Amino acid sequence: MRDDSRLAVGTSSVRPPARPTPHSEPLHRVGWGFITLYTLAFMSTTLVLIAPLLVTLALKVNSLVGIEEAPNSLALVTGVGALLAMFGNPFFGRLSDRTTSRLGMRRPWMVIGLVGGFLGILVVALAPNIPIVLVGWCIAQLFFNALLAAQVAVLPDQVPVRQRGLVSGLLGICVPIASVSGTFLVKLFTGNQLAMFLVPCAIGGFFILVFAVVLQDRRLVAADKPTWSLREFAGTFYVDPRKSPDFAWAFTSRFMFVLAYAFVTTYQAYFLLDKIGSDEADVPQQIFLGTLVQSVVIVAASLAGGRLSDRTGRRKIFVCGASVVYGMAMFAVAVAGDFNGFLVGMAISGLGFGMYIAVDLALVADVLPDKDNAAKDLGVLNIAGALPFSVAPAIAPVILVLGNGSYAVLYVVAGSCAILGAATILRVKGVR
Repeated sequence: MRDDSRLAVGTSSVRPPARPTPHSEPLHRVGWGFITLYTLAFMSTTLVLIAPLLVTLALKVNSLVGIEEAPNSLALVTGVGALLAMFGNPFFGRLSDRTTSRLGMRRPWMVIGLVGGFLGILVVALAPNIPIVLVGWCIAQLFFNALLAAQVAVLPDQVPVRQRGLVSGLLGICVPIASVSGTFLVKLFTGNQLAMFLVPCAIGGFFILVFAVVLQDRRLVAADKPTWSLREFAGTFYVDPRKSPDFAWAFTSRFMFVLAYAFVTTYQAYFLLDKIGSDEADVPQQIFLGTLVQSVVIVAASLAGGRLSDRTGRRKIFVCGASVVYGMAMFAVAVAGDFNGFLVGMAISGLGFGMYIAVDLALVADVLPDKDNAAKDLGVLNIAGALPFSVAPAIAPVILVLGNGSYAVLYVVAGSCAILGAATILRVKGVR
């Protein structure tokens, strides 16, 4: 068998020749057909994950235990689910990297993840009590993260370096669009709890399956499959910083940036009540307006940032600049004296956040330690995106005590975390 038959790649519109070696980068530009379907599939994965978190999961919990117990019950369900997601993503990524199916390396896990996640959501929708909700949500998180791990790995698998900024920028707009779409779909079916859970999954699942079907997936033959050992399994959740310092600095940068974001999203309601002096009845509307303003800017900044990164051939300056802008936005929010000042800060934060998510994934794809284990390494990186949401609630009370209960101090700390993330990304040497 010829060596170049071992690893086949392609796109929906262009099918480049098989790679000559397992470690070679994709050389052929991907067409707009592939980019469109990949973006729709990624947006759909975000939709099936985020719709329950934004609306339906909280409503389900509230319907079972009432408003008094709902916050603690919801914290239990989402906390355990987040923990499973944090470890499930790299685990399933490693399985994807080792898959020798004739259907490819990524496609089987996209389908398995979608079906398993859909069943988990169905369990949640029909659950008669909180323990069953917890079981269903854990199933959904595990399988949807299997889907996500395989899907993210398509970027380094199929997209050449010179296009990764563009594609990463398009993927960056998926979160705000999926958030708006998810809340809209749930609103359409208000009063029908089963439909509120399943309709976003059905619509998202359609685009995920279409992409999985047309994808000319990588294929791994059994001879290239690495041996399995306890040491290798432990390495699923770890990348040695001494051997891969660029990846380690990128991991640290993302952790600090997402930690700043976690402080903001977790405590913005209390900031509005305490610092701005908003009435409790006005807070939901104010948070919606702030999120809307931020999302509009995120979309514009993500699209522009990804293209500029590709044209200039630079990644670090965009990630660093985005982190600094986001940090400055947090400082602006911290000194805001009214809601208008808060909106200005949120708009500035959208500029930083949009540019960051557009280019950071492209940068990480360029410095992956092992291209043959891309899904596993991207799963490790996902820990930097998940862990801050457990760390922020744990250390925020300490910061508030030291700051005499000032949420402005908390936002200053958030801004400092983002700027520290900017400093760490400068240590990456493998990209410009």
